[in-house]
Amino acid sequence: MIVVTGAAGFIGSCLISYLNRKGFDNLIAVDAIHKQEHPNLLNTKIHSYLDRNQFIPWLENNANSIDFIFHIGARTDTTEMNVQIFEELNVLYSKSLWKIAAQHDIPFLYASSAATYGNGALGYSDDHQLISKLKPLNPYGLSKQYFDEWVLFQKQIPTRWAGFKFFNVFGPNEYHKGRMASVIFHAFHQIQNTGNVRLFKSNDPAIKDGEQKRDFIFIRDLLDVLFFFFENPRSNGIYNLGSGQANTFVDLVNYTFEALEKNASIEFIPMPVDLVKTYQNYTCADMSKLHSISYNTPMLPFKDAIQDYVCNYLVEGDYY
Repeated sequence: MIVVTGAAGFIGSCLISYLNRKGFDNLIAVDAIHKQEHPNLLNTKIHSYLDRNQFIPWLENNANSIDFIFHIGARTDTTEMNVQIFEELNVLYSKSLWKIAAQHDIPFLYASSAATYGNGALGYSDDHQLISKLKPLNPYGLSKQYFDEWVLFQKQIPTRWAGFKFFNVFGPNEYHKGRMASVIFHAFHQIQNTGNVRLFKSNDPAIKDGEQKRDFIFIRDLLDVLFFFFENPRSNGIYNLGSGQANTFVDLVNYTFEALEKNASIEFIPMPVDLVKTYQNYTCADMSKLHSISYNTPMLPFKDAIQDYVCNYLVEGDYY
């Protein structure tokens, strides 16, 4: 039996579909009970669906039947300022799962975040010696940071575990995310609705409008890495999971227009006040640790990934 938390969400649901394609349907899907009929799960095959609020006591009683845990579930809204929400859902919940996994020696892979890097002043290395020095810019990033630090101090651990600092993930099944959906998702819909894309003006005089850069990773590439760790025991630790390349928002928009065979049109608008002080103008994953454990599958080039996402999913609203 394989557990996937956050099962109805963007990454969790794609992971379930990916595992199905690899021949696994003995899956325990965990998420809020009201998401049981979520469109993201309509064509998936699972063994059972469990309410996240009931899952921990269930796991305590059924741990011996579980072979692997993918802990993907989390509150991921970077604009949410209620620290208590993150403490409950991202920190305490994750600690409870870890303790059970460690006690019963269940392999445990979990989602961290590139939001832990804050403004990037210390770079983007996943060296464990740097983790305690990072300063996230929002409560979401702090919650992921707290758990990463806590994990590294634990003496009771599963024989196999790894945490992954997800960078800017995009792809199908993010249709429900609203404001928190990827820039590509929003660009596509703006083009379809208005023929124009609006980007934030730069909040840094040294960076031109639209020249802010992020490490965008296509969901397919992210899932390949998770499955690699599922199949192949590797060194325990916290790993970056991005493309290893930084691309500008202008390039992102131009590639989206190109995928739709339309001429590009970009308008720059002021950045919302609530983002100005916490906005990451540059992210780029140092992927050397992942490559050092013999993961060498190349990531899909950014332009090709956008083409795939736009033409094979967004145009028809298809799911992964």
